[in-house]
Amino acid sequence: MNVLHIARREFGATFSTAVGWLVLCGFLLLTGVFWFSQFTYYVTESANVVFNPYGAPMMTVAEHLVLPFFGNTLVVALMVVPAISMRLFAEELRSRTLELLLTSPVSTAEIVLGKYLGALGFLGVMALGTAYAPASLYLWATPDWGAVAGGYLAFLLLSGALLAMGMLCSAFTNNQIVALILSFSAGLALYVLAWLGDGPDAWQTQLSIGSHLEDFLRGAVRLSDVVYYLSFIAFFLFATHQRLESTRWR
Repeated sequence: MNVLHIARREFGATFSTAVGWLVLCGFLLLTGVFWFSQFTYYVTESANVVFNPYGAPMMTVAEHLVLPFFGNTLVVALMVVPAISMRLFAEELRSRTLELLLTSPVSTAEIVLGKYLGALGFLGVMALGTAYAPASLYLWATPDWGAVAGGYLAFLLLSGALLAMGMLCSAFTNNQIVALILSFSAGLALYVLAWLGDGPDAWQTQLSIGSHLEDFLRGAVRLSDVVYYLSFIAFFLFATHQRLESTRWR
């Protein structure tokens, strides 16, 4: 019950700040621009294949609209999620309200989970705001809803992983800008880590948070990929818990 109360408070607090609205509007604006650009390109190329009937089967909605849209959305999430996580504990440290929170009749685990779920709910609202894109395809085509569901699952898992890591960065500083830079740099480094690997079995590829998204975007869900993200989230939530515990007993 305490977890839900903290989550509800954190969810409302995000919407009560200018940063929350700026992040939401910026995210929807960027994803909207990418969607419009990709949709325009698809329409143009579809008109061109009228003169090349052999190329028509290659202009699939999934490959040229759904997959690029979610691929761009994941890149945007890499940039905006740190802006959500930066204030979770840094603001509490700056305003010296963390001590009051830690001495209240709630456990450290409840604080961490509550704040995480509240911020995750905000990410859910962000994802819901992009539903117009795949839903609009239903008016002209029959999209692969498995790929759509996989794209949203990839978004939530990646964003949840970045959020958990950002929480830990936020718990180490009372400066939100520092927390933002730390979480964005760490997320970007882990995202591009796969570029250093020699193949899908290289440790860099397996460790990268970006290399486990490809199957989701094609509508295939592998248990190993889900376990990777859930383990990633659990590790950073535990690390944040330990960080706050050290603050409690300091």
